Amino acid sequence: MICRGEDLHDAVPVICSGWAASVAMLSDGSRQILSFLLSGDLVSTAFLFEPRPHCLVEAVTEVDYRIFRRSELQSVLLELPDLFDKLSPLWSEEKGRADRLIVDLGRRTADERIARLILELADRLARRGMTRAKSPTAIDKSATAIEMDFPLRQHHIADATGLTPVHVSKVLSAFRRDGLINISDRALTILDPAGFRRVAHMR
Repeated sequence: MICRGEDLHDAVPVICSGWAASVAMLSDGSRQILSFLLSGDLVSTAFLFEPRPHCLVEAVTEVDYRIFRRSELQSVLLELPDLFDKLSPLWSEEKGRADRLIVDLGRRTADERIARLILELADRLARRGMTRAKSPTAIDKSATAIEMDFPLRQHHIADATGLTPVHVSKVLSAFRRDGLINISDRALTILDPAGFRRVAHMR
């Protein structure tokens, strides 16, 4: 556990390595994963302004993180406006992920939700240089498969997409049969990126 929603914090945690998750706990004990946190992510941009995160943050894998005092960060932001400009996209990205989650949970099919989750993680990892290009796929000789570390289990995907682990298993099995993805040994390969984006209705 990195932080709990009910706790007060005077610091801003930043993930240095590993995967974590922001989680909202419901009164019946069920949970909704709001976002997966990757290397370089602030645990929450809200931490820059307030001491309570309103969600718990837990490690998915072994995680290294660094803590910065909020007061010191705020002073630096006031002294260095350029740094504020660099942080602004983080707020926009976090808000965008929250908006997309609302639409996904409210309006998209199970196939679309899971495909969009995987593609969003692939895009975020690619921006960090953490994906690997593979040889052209058998389905499309002009396409290049994308491989990435993928430590998530079916219950993580279920909690992130509002589905049951059984439903997630069925969808992932269908993706494999259709030659869209391969999952093995904590890694996932998108075998047909264009086809997978069509499933997710993403350009």
